[in-house]
Amino acid sequence: IQVIVFFVGGIIIISILIGKSPATLFAGLGASAAILMLVFKDTILGFVAGIQLSANDMLRPGDWITMSKYGADGTVIEVTLNAIKVRNFDNTITTIPPYALVSDSFQNWRGMRECGGRRIKRSVFIDARTIHRRTPEETARLREKGYLAADTSQEIVNLQALREYLANYLRNCPDVRSDLMLMVRTLQPTSEGVPLEFYCFTRHFEWIPYEAFQSALTDRVLTLLPEFGLQAFQRPAGTDLHERH
Repeated sequence: IQVIVFFVGGIIIISILIGKSPATLFAGLGASAAILMLVFKDTILGFVAGIQLSANDMLRPGDWITMSKYGADGTVIEVTLNAIKVRNFDNTITTIPPYALVSDSFQNWRGMRECGGRRIKRSVFIDARTIHRRTPEETARLREKGYLAADTSQEIVNLQALREYLANYLRNCPDVRSDLMLMVRTLQPTSEGVPLEFYCFTRHFEWIPYEAFQSALTDRVLTLLPEFGLQAFQRPAGTDLHERH
């Protein structure tokens, strides 16, 4: 309010000194402001956006961000009034206007590092024809190998037994955050089988260790399927049809 009062008072004083109407001065200032806004549009928008980004802690140099609209997926290396520079994982540089980060949506992966876990969400499709209740022989064999607890019910379905084993394995795996969301579940059956999804958070953030652990976990699930009398669904290839013929 003080700034506005001083500004209006200054205009009135100047108008008295030069003998002009205050309305004329205000009109001239409005036209000048319009020209300045047109010339320095990007700078002004970038300045305002920079204040918003900083005040809300939305972006920092070193953050990993993803913004599909501009093809950005990498680390922020520079933040200026006119541009945000992102080094993508293929070592290309994407330049984004600062106001685009305020007006549009982007994904900042900083929260993943701060919470201490990176999500793994992957599915393996099970052939529905192999899902059945376990026989006493299967139960005994799985208990001998340590895949089932001694108090597990005899009437349990083999897919349920695999889910319980995997959930217990993930809870005790040192590479998995057991205090974060963790579950193994079956999704809606499809024409390609029954999806078995494992959902957890690993301690590995960097790309290569993360993919290595995720791949090893998928390999483990696939190799466990025969132990539980299950098979992965796979569309028949030309060689499969030829062999059957």
